[in-house]
Amino acid sequence: SRSNKSWYFDKTDFDLPVIIEAFNEKAIIDTSQIDNKPDKQLTNPHIKKRVKIPDSYSAMLDQKRYSDSTKATYTNYFEDYIRYFYGRSLDDITVEEINGYILKLIRNQNMSASQQNQRINSIKFYYEKVLGYDKLYYRIERPKKKNTLPNVLSVGEVKKIIDSTRNIKHKCVISLLYSAGLRRSELINLKLDSILSGQMQIKISNSKGNKDRYVGLSSHLLQLLREYFMEFKPKEWLIEGKNGEQYSATSVLNVVKQAAKRAGISRRVTPHMFRHSFATHHLESGTDLRYIQEFLGHSSSKTTEIYTHVAKTDFSKFRNPLDSMYDDD
Repeated sequence: SRSNKSWYFDKTDFDLPVIIEAFNEKAIIDTSQIDNKPDKQLTNPHIKKRVKIPDSYSAMLDQKRYSDSTKATYTNYFEDYIRYFYGRSLDDITVEEINGYILKLIRNQNMSASQQNQRINSIKFYYEKVLGYDKLYYRIERPKKKNTLPNVLSVGEVKKIIDSTRNIKHKCVISLLYSAGLRRSELINLKLDSILSGQMQIKISNSKGNKDRYVGLSSHLLQLLREYFMEFKPKEWLIEGKNGEQYSATSVLNVVKQAAKRAGISRRVTPHMFRHSFATHHLESGTDLRYIQEFLGHSSSKTTEIYTHVAKTDFSKFRNPLDSMYDDD
């Protein structure tokens, strides 16, 4: 729409969970203005009637403090589930029937592994979190995870991006993402008292999983932040918008994209790539994986271990068996 300066979907084609999945790590979807959920029937074309999820389901999502995007995804997918079994008591649906429902979605909709997991989680949430059933009661086959490796910037590319950024606020944004390994949501939620210059630490509060953690504060970053404070004089948030409001996730994305373009980097650069690069460069410089896990706030070491497949290895230390085979020739 040129008049509204925006893109739009026809209501019959709109599927919020699909949109959220498509924009994962590219944008944060604000669902607060969505009043009416789509009427499109995804699972059972014979049932057109709108369904209502149990109030206890919504209440538990709020109690668990799930993000707005997660709540929207779970709610939409669980509505699909109820609609498919319309007229049935949710307590009477068997595990075999639920597995059959998921299998039908996989076959009929070419459903991705990510969406399959989210649909399973939305169903498990009801039986395990809302009703309190034991986890062993409920078993659904999970898709095998794709062994995709994170995209990482080189040390030189990170320096190019930072050096090409003239605006001191934008320079701080990128330096924070990289030097502290922050998620974009963690960056915009930092407040002035998050910077503990006396201890040379940054406190990240209420991050993923409602956990707090500390990371080291770079002395170079501290100097940049002092320059930023002198010029912009933020009042509450560490990185503030024009009128003192909280900086937006979209603004962070735009800062990164523009800086990468100025630095002459042709591939797509996202804010999350700085977090991946932070972990990879730490590993390459000899930092123990256990510390990197703590820096990133990972609950499991398995999540952190993926960076061992990205970090550069000094292959000169290893003798290639093919060379050894022909040593005597």
